[in-house]
Amino acid sequence: MCYFIKIIDDTVVFYGIQAPNEVFEKYRYLLKVSDACNWSEQQGNVPLSTRIRIVHFILSHVFLNTGGENNVLFKALLQSCCMCHSGTTPVCLYLDTCLSLSRHLSVFISTPVCLYLAPVRNYFGEKVALYYLWLGWYTLLLLPASLLGVVVFLYALAFYNTSPLIKEVCESNTIMCPLCDKRCKVWLLSDTCLYAKVSILFDNEGTVMFAMFMAVWTTLFLEFWKRHRASYTCEWKVFDWCEEEEELILEIVNNAECAPKEHKHSYLRSTLVLILVTLILLLIIGLAHALVVFRVVATVMLAEGSWEFLSDHSNTAAVILGAVLHYFTITIMTRVNRIVSLKLCDIEENQSFAASERSFTVKMFTFQFFTLFSSLFYVAFFLGRINGHPGGYVRIAGKWRLEECHPSGCLTDLFIQMAIIMVLKQTISNVFEFGGPWFNRWLKRRRTKKLQRKCPHCYKKEDQQTNRWQELCEICKLSDWLRNYRLNDVNSFSLFNEFLEMVLQFSFTTIFVAAFPLAPLLALINNIIEIRLDAIKMVSLERRMVPKKTNDIGVWTDVLEAIGVLAVIANGLVIGISSDFIPRLVYRYNYGPCANGTVTDMDCMAGYINNSLSTVYMNDQRIYNEFSPDQMVTPSGQNVSYCSYKDYRSNEDYSLTPQFWLILAVRFAFVILFEHVVVICKFVTAWFVPSVPLDVKNQRLFDKLSRLKEELR
Repeated sequence: MCYFIKIIDDTVVFYGIQAPNEVFEKYRYLLKVSDACNWSEQQGNVPLSTRIRIVHFILSHVFLNTGGENNVLFKALLQSCCMCHSGTTPVCLYLDTCLSLSRHLSVFISTPVCLYLAPVRNYFGEKVALYYLWLGWYTLLLLPASLLGVVVFLYALAFYNTSPLIKEVCESNTIMCPLCDKRCKVWLLSDTCLYAKVSILFDNEGTVMFAMFMAVWTTLFLEFWKRHRASYTCEWKVFDWCEEEEELILEIVNNAECAPKEHKHSYLRSTLVLILVTLILLLIIGLAHALVVFRVVATVMLAEGSWEFLSDHSNTAAVILGAVLHYFTITIMTRVNRIVSLKLCDIEENQSFAASERSFTVKMFTFQFFTLFSSLFYVAFFLGRINGHPGGYVRIAGKWRLEECHPSGCLTDLFIQMAIIMVLKQTISNVFEFGGPWFNRWLKRRRTKKLQRKCPHCYKKEDQQTNRWQELCEICKLSDWLRNYRLNDVNSFSLFNEFLEMVLQFSFTTIFVAAFPLAPLLALINNIIEIRLDAIKMVSLERRMVPKKTNDIGVWTDVLEAIGVLAVIANGLVIGISSDFIPRLVYRYNYGPCANGTVTDMDCMAGYINNSLSTVYMNDQRIYNEFSPDQMVTPSGQNVSYCSYKDYRSNEDYSLTPQFWLILAVRFAFVILFEHVVVICKFVTAWFVPSVPLDVKNQRLFDKLSRLKEELR
């Protein structure tokens, strides 16, 4: 039987529920005899967070007799109930001290961090504590990655003005072919001088080493996180904790005659889920194709528009518009993906909540990953490579030409796309994530009457450290409960949203880092703000989460490891396929002035831009049909009979040259070599860094020995 306190307000009735000690003693005994024994709860009082979890589970599994044919699950009524914040001062102190990275980054390195994390663990449970522990560790490890990314950027900036590639583009008189049909005219390569300067900042030799570093960094981050987590879970006595085991224990505590939920597998359900997942992924990929069509059409419309600036920079403007539209697509699909993932979990009928949570996490992350990265994969690996050539352009519906890469390379388009999405996602998401709950709380306060101040007697109790935990009077309890009731609601997946946001950011930081070395720096700045906002939101804007006990961040560890492997593959392909690193390398040692080893007074990259261009002439009937005479007029009014485009093709029959095939062979060889070297480094690093520190292993050994001796006595 549960005891409760009933306090009635004008419109709300509050019940303060307290379970008898017999319930907690039964829970403690079952833990002791189970495989998930938690020795820390065998001594002393049961922690308040555990009491809350037990009572909440019991209330969530109680049926109410309504007098009709079907009873109502009390869990439905809990939707309008709330878990109150109480005694939040230690938690606020921790969040104000430990999570303020902008001022105290060293707190995550120093030993007393466990002293700060303990109040969060006692108040919110191990699950929230592990989230902040992981987020703090991730933010700390971003420091060396950010520093090296800035060094790579400064390295490119240092040779900015002396690069022969920039000089060749900016001083070139080469006439380039029209970028679209009808209104677009030939243009001078020197018109894109600024674009070439931006390209060289993110497409240089330093990005290759940085990409290799980030691949190894990912492994080091995960391996040292496992050690970091093991130290804390061992200290918290939850190293061997099993969520499914505790759920079974709670079922018995709630009902000693309960029947076990059997593990089930249905090939029909699995097939149905697989088909639905495939359809959703095809829909997401279809949206990526729609974004490609939008960019192609936008390029044509902007080029044919009346605004001269947009007409001259139609390609860049289309890339920016496509990135903004991609962000709004991500925002809409996030809601759709959540609904679909929940429905698919309902179809699966998982055996436990922990299993449902894992299934939901994998599905939701997969959908979000495809939503975010489908367009980026097109820009990275297909843009400018499937568009054809003058006289043989590939067109959408036989009308619109596909986009072309800039003569300086395709990596800048990927950089622009990533920078816009990452900045918009981090800034706007933080505004809505924090501003939404804050506005809802403000609105609720405006709609209700102001809470009266505590009576002088209770005010003195709270003001005195010696009496701060004494019982308050009924009026002051009502005031506190009303204040908590008006906070924003939370649910079982509230923490999932925080993890999803950070893991997707981790994907941006690692997968295409070769195209955007400053991504770790942006992630670091965002995390410094994110930790602070999450802390304020959990303590003062949202109702208290039901404390959950766990020993890991769950399936997110597997997701992070999968991202680490994908990052190696993606960065190898970006460097080998998307960037101009390999063509420059081949030109330097096989076609450039230094190829024979005798030239000493010329830069080895002199003439590279012209070497990477092919030329077409208007006396070819196919070219004459492709470009009208009006398009072959330069900005100065000169009529020309030829133009150049970026490709390695013959000027006579437009077949691919031997240089193209040599570059393609070297590209594939580099990708294979890069991935094998980095994967070997990852495996060596993982082997060299044990997942569990030796002192943790020894401590667990002594704990087991002491427990066995205690049982023997």
